[in-house]
Amino acid sequence: MTADAKPKLNYPRTLLIGFGFFGISVLWTLYNAYVPIFLQAGNPNFSAAGEVGFGFEPGLTGVIMTLDNIAAFFLLPAIGVWSDRIWTRIGRRMPFILVLAPISIIAFILIPFAVGAIPPGLSGQTGELLPQLMLFMVAIGVFLTAMAAFRTPVITLMPDLTPSPLRSQANGIINLMGGVGTLVATLAGGMVYGLGRVVPFMVGGLLMAVAVTVLFLFVKEKREGGEQSTSDEEGLGALRALKKVAPEARRSLGLLLGAIFCWFVGYNAVETFLTSYGVSELGMAPGQASLLLGVASLAFLAFAVPSGYIAARFGRRRTIITGLAIFGVLLLVNFFLQNAALVWVVLGIGGAAWSLVNINSLPMVIDTAETDADVGAYTGFYYIASQLAAVAGPTINGYIVQWGGGDYNLIFVVTPVFFLLAILCMLGVTRGEAR
Repeated sequence: MTADAKPKLNYPRTLLIGFGFFGISVLWTLYNAYVPIFLQAGNPNFSAAGEVGFGFEPGLTGVIMTLDNIAAFFLLPAIGVWSDRIWTRIGRRMPFILVLAPISIIAFILIPFAVGAIPPGLSGQTGELLPQLMLFMVAIGVFLTAMAAFRTPVITLMPDLTPSPLRSQANGIINLMGGVGTLVATLAGGMVYGLGRVVPFMVGGLLMAVAVTVLFLFVKEKREGGEQSTSDEEGLGALRALKKVAPEARRSLGLLLGAIFCWFVGYNAVETFLTSYGVSELGMAPGQASLLLGVASLAFLAFAVPSGYIAARFGRRRTIITGLAIFGVLLLVNFFLQNAALVWVVLGIGGAAWSLVNINSLPMVIDTAETDADVGAYTGFYYIASQLAAVAGPTINGYIVQWGGGDYNLIFVVTPVFFLLAILCMLGVTRGEAR
């Protein structure tokens, strides 16, 4: 390719890389759907006919459900830097993927077995279920740790194999595959759960194994620039990687990570409490209310690929700010009108606007780096901000609703406020466009 020729996106290879995100989405969707039920079943205040569980209160359940974000906060940057600095005959990221995937699959399948060992007569009596609870917590602990470490090498394959100007488009395809994984897990899990609580987990594990096999057989890593040095001069950590860049780049990265934190805290308010809003404020049935976020998810899925091309045409920063502004204004409109019909429109358009933000944020962080030698480290920086928001968001937003007297309509003010803070941060970002 000549120096002035435009690079072209390798669609088949990008779709194959997307199988990694497909597998991640399948397991996370099933985990988030069923583990809260296992934790709360048996509690007198939680209605789950025919289910056995540990009888936990919602507060403790929420704490346990954030453990994955806490694990990811510490592991993602470390694994990213580690995988940046090695090379094996099967690649830089692939060894981590091949070791961590089987561990995560085995631990994932053990989760429902621990619940199945609960005698029905003891459901909810946590003090009598110590052996089952220990197995359950060990299983989810191993699963969460392995998946947190697995995520960075999988996601980093995309920027490793995609030129800088095409990373937004490629990330759109990767997220499209993730959305397909979410839909497959939702539909398949719902259909086979009646066959036994372990069946969705076995199906999910099988799909993950297939996805990793596709990655290994068809995605070959490229080795550029010779042997990766492990000397102090090359750096052995994320902080050392930062020291190699100019102060202006560090300032821009700090503002960008601050923006990512703000918009994910804001989005978390909608994601976490939207169903509660539908039930308590609009009088919806729980099943109908659960479809509200599905509208936003489907719109996000449909717009995932186009959003990458929009950013390539108009710039990533401008595209992200536009998405935040559109979604924020729509949510404010819904706060004042509070209409059961309008909220579907708001979430449909808002999901498309959210894709403008989410699809382009990771490529922007990665292209803040001055070279591609630290792609794993910068992927870790992205996940530091997003996972910190995932840990802080439920607490912040929950207390805001609580202080407002249980008014779930407040989420339509909280989210735009955090989006505005994110826009203010983005105005100071000077790096991250395609190189």
